[in-house]
Amino acid sequence: MPVPVSRPRLTRRGLLSAGGALAVGALLGGCGGADDSASPAATGGPWSFTDDRPEKVTRDATPTRVVAFTGVAAALVDFGLDSQLVGVFGETTRSDGSKEPQAGDLDVGKVTVLGNVWGEFSIEKYAALRPELLVTHMYDPGAFWYVPDESKDKILALAPTVAIQTARVPMNRPIERYAALAAALGADLNAKKVTDAKARFEAAAESVRQAVKANPGIKVLAASGSPDVFYASNPKVSTDLMYFAELGVDIVVPTKLEQGDYFEALSWENADKFPADLILLDNRSTALQPADLAKKPTWAALPAVKANQVTPWDAVPRFSYAGAAPLLENLAKAIAAAKKVS
Repeated sequence: MPVPVSRPRLTRRGLLSAGGALAVGALLGGCGGADDSASPAATGGPWSFTDDRPEKVTRDATPTRVVAFTGVAAALVDFGLDSQLVGVFGETTRSDGSKEPQAGDLDVGKVTVLGNVWGEFSIEKYAALRPELLVTHMYDPGAFWYVPDESKDKILALAPTVAIQTARVPMNRPIERYAALAAALGADLNAKKVTDAKARFEAAAESVRQAVKANPGIKVLAASGSPDVFYASNPKVSTDLMYFAELGVDIVVPTKLEQGDYFEALSWENADKFPADLILLDNRSTALQPADLAKKPTWAALPAVKANQVTPWDAVPRFSYAGAAPLLENLAKAIAAAKKVS
């Protein structure tokens, strides 16, 4: 789970104004009781999908205008969606115009970017897209990832929303759920692109298991750095770390967790609290990278850092087989090459 710069603490506030409600009422879809079914796009007629709140989201027809968090959109592209994606929000492009890693194979030139940083979401652009479905992660119950709290009610009133749980479950679970959503929206999960990616993911998972067996005892710390705080992430909550642990990786479990249990916040003076042989370092642009961290004496003094046993970590992974397979492959290589230094 990401550190506070991108951490959702969303609460329901207020109601959409009467005028706004009248303006968007025609776009609203219904939500009913929860079940595990999704109506396939190919059948035509009414469409439904039960998300992880759990709420059954319904439409009169399969949504063809989908807006999603950028990482979600990229995952849906990996599963075979294309023209259905019309808008995204969240870090999408860098200042030089290149794509953020989480954008994956998404063609950012064909979608409207509603916001490119945390807290930025253009309601006007969103409404102009005539959205039929909004999709995003759900780290905490009822919290919609990258949907700003102050404008959430207006945003959610414009179209039905699907939220997929991305914490406290192993990483393969949200991958399976996004696959199911993609299929419900018309994707062919039997396409070679998808089946090849799944096979690669399964092989990569096995490579992590084998790396752990071949090089036992490697202690791994997943961390993120900010100017004043060193964050140690919790594998009992973060979905990717939970999956790594299931594969046998020995990941540091923080002992003094902040609210939400996602991480322990350490002062830089105490950055050495948890001995580790290998550090998975948050590689997002919102976190300090090795060149910046090198200026901090306590970072430079960490045994894993001195041994050059630091590897990039996608703290918000792309929940698809294509997105997750490289993460597992890199992890396997890092574990296989690591030496005991702690």
